[in-house]
Amino acid sequence: MYAKRLSIVLCAILAVWAMCAQAGLKIQTWTSANGARVYFVPTEGLPLVDIRVVFDAGSARDGTQFGLATLTSGLLDTGAGQWDADAIAQRLEGVGARLGTGVSRDTAWVSLRSLTTPKLLEPALETMREIIQHPGFNVTDFEREKKNLLVGLKQREESPADLAGIAFFQALYGEHPYAHPKEGIIATVEKLTREDLQKFYQRHYVAKNALIVIVGEVDKAKAESIADGLLSGLPAGEAAPALPAVAQPSASKTERKFFPSAQTHVFSGVPGMKAGDPDYFPLYVGNHILGGSGLVSKISAEVREKRGLSYSAYSYFYPFRVEGPFMMGLQTKKGQSDEALSVMQDTLRDFINAGPSAKELEASKKNITGGFAMRLDSNQKLIDQVASLAFYGLPLDYMDTFIGKVDAVTPQQIQKAFKARIDPDKLQTVLVGADGPREK
Repeated sequence: MYAKRLSIVLCAILAVWAMCAQAGLKIQTWTSANGARVYFVPTEGLPLVDIRVVFDAGSARDGTQFGLATLTSGLLDTGAGQWDADAIAQRLEGVGARLGTGVSRDTAWVSLRSLTTPKLLEPALETMREIIQHPGFNVTDFEREKKNLLVGLKQREESPADLAGIAFFQALYGEHPYAHPKEGIIATVEKLTREDLQKFYQRHYVAKNALIVIVGEVDKAKAESIADGLLSGLPAGEAAPALPAVAQPSASKTERKFFPSAQTHVFSGVPGMKAGDPDYFPLYVGNHILGGSGLVSKISAEVREKRGLSYSAYSYFYPFRVEGPFMMGLQTKKGQSDEALSVMQDTLRDFINAGPSAKELEASKKNITGGFAMRLDSNQKLIDQVASLAFYGLPLDYMDTFIGKVDAVTPQQIQKAFKARIDPDKLQTVLVGADGPREK
């Protein structure tokens, strides 16, 4: 019954958050009793709360033990305190709550969605609190999750797209902590021990390395109680140290790898920008024109529409804690990869040299601002946005000022930002597929 009620509530959320997005987002923030920053967005009309605890414990903190952050995060909800995975699942199902864990290159998180009726919310919070504060890291659970991760890594070896993505990050980042895939690699995961996970948890899952985001129909007093309770048993600890700077490539480089696939996967790019970058809006709006707006983007028009060289071709900026990648990509059939790559890179050069036209810029702005409300039309999307601005230290009015900053971008700003950040003569390129050289 509770699960059914939750489903009905979720269906109603779309209309409510569309109105909230238009009214402006009111984010309250404070520091919890043991040193974690808290970000709270109160809502009305829906008896639902979403909570996310974010730790600076992503794969960039793996050191040389690639896969450590992912395996640690994956083990959190397999057992905590006196409960095994089945008991945790039954506790959550009994109150219609949903709990999840996840990891990226920068962060690891534990999230909860629950109805706010006390008899439903309190057991859900107790479960989340136990998972955060007293994960079991049971030997049997560890061996099972490690085995499952290794199975996934072996299956990844059969995906040319995955292999191309891994090789691309290695080409961009070299020895930087962003270089390795967040799931790790077989050679390093095989060596991980339960003790390694416990040490990683003890170092990184501490209050001063965490932030808490609460979105929902609770008052501030309840939000404060939730935040203090979730981390009350954790040591204060210390925040993770700053990540090293990302070095820009000194010259272009192209790497080709053979894979017996029908399609060759192509990635090309350079380290681009970090979160909060002063050139974010010119680069974001400009890239929407270049390759981020689907079939109407310039890269797609040149590669796909005019020449039929690829079903999809695109470009994106991925802002991280330090410089994330600017990434162009496509897939093409055997014998066409060189031509497709050349067209994609030439389109980038032309865009940097000429900039966007006034018509292209106007269409891009309308597309971005017209779809902005969809970024906030659900609790999940809203908590994603607030968690991101909180972790990366963006202004609290970031979403309120977003549309105005998009509208203020000029063609000259776009051209200047692209010229300063993207050097076509230093692109790092990876091709994986049948056009690659066969191993002897």
